[in-house]
Amino acid sequence: MEEHSLNSSFREKLIEHLFVGELLKLSWINKDYSLEVSKPEVDNSGYDLIIEAQGILRHIQLKAAFVGAKTSRQNIHVSLADKQSGCVVWVYFDKNNLALGPYLFFGGKPGEPLPDLSNLKIAKHTKGDADGFKAERPNIRTINKGSFTIYETIEALYHALFK
Repeated sequence: MEEHSLNSSFREKLIEHLFVGELLKLSWINKDYSLEVSKPEVDNSGYDLIIEAQGILRHIQLKAAFVGAKTSRQNIHVSLADKQSGCVVWVYFDKNNLALGPYLFFGGKPGEPLPDLSNLKIAKHTKGDADGFKAERPNIRTINKGSFTIYETIEALYHALFK
């Protein structure tokens, strides 16, 4: 589906809104009404969303891939480890109807920091210079898909994030 690559910025924002909507809907259904969502003005600390529920504040880097994608790793900024309950949520979606799930999670328990990143591989630039050399990106680490915990439902992910 060519539109997914040609309109990737549009799709990324759409998946973010759908994800936030699912969390808000769950908060409503559970009669919790405490979920708050904020966005950073500048994206230089490795997170896309700040979400608070039940006294737990999460700095979330959001990643997205369609179900069946061959993506086997994600890059994250090391500054995410300095943020309160920093984590990565990798949202899978159906590329035909944009239904969300499953959700992959990399992070600590609510209130705990991101797991240690020091043993992870330093990412490299995707494009080489004039000689084809791909320089390292010293503030970016690569996390393999196997390091993420899989949650099939938004309810299970919500529990991992806030309970």
